[in-house]
Amino acid sequence: MDIKRARILVVEDEKVMSTFILNNLRRIGILDLYAFPDGGSALREVSRLKPDLILTDIHMQPVGGIEFVRQLRALPNNQVSNTKVIFLSADSSPATVGEVLPLGVAGYLLKPPSVNALAAKIEGALQS
Repeated sequence: MDIKRARILVVEDEKVMSTFILNNLRRIGILDLYAFPDGGSALREVSRLKPDLILTDIHMQPVGGIEFVRQLRALPNNQVSNTKVIFLSADSSPATVGEVLPLGVAGYLLKPPSVNALAAKIEGALQS
């Protein structure tokens, strides 16, 4: 898939970080973007939007990224439940990384990601 044609959901509770990520995605040339402040609001729209990729923070309230992905994977629509996910987090603790890897994620980036790292991780996820 051409990265510039990807539909991407950004799930991030910090407004400044959400804007930073969205602006970097636009710099890459991705324009089909949707932003949500937590996993609950993203989960309500994911079946309608059918994204190619989801970028999500881990620590959010009321529904964090890990719980969001667990619920996403449990959805009955395989096209949606198998959506590729990249976690974005400032938390690189072994416990957190160990908790997200079994969720079948396409990547894990430390925040704030560089434009190049973000583009490379997205391209890799969309090609797999």
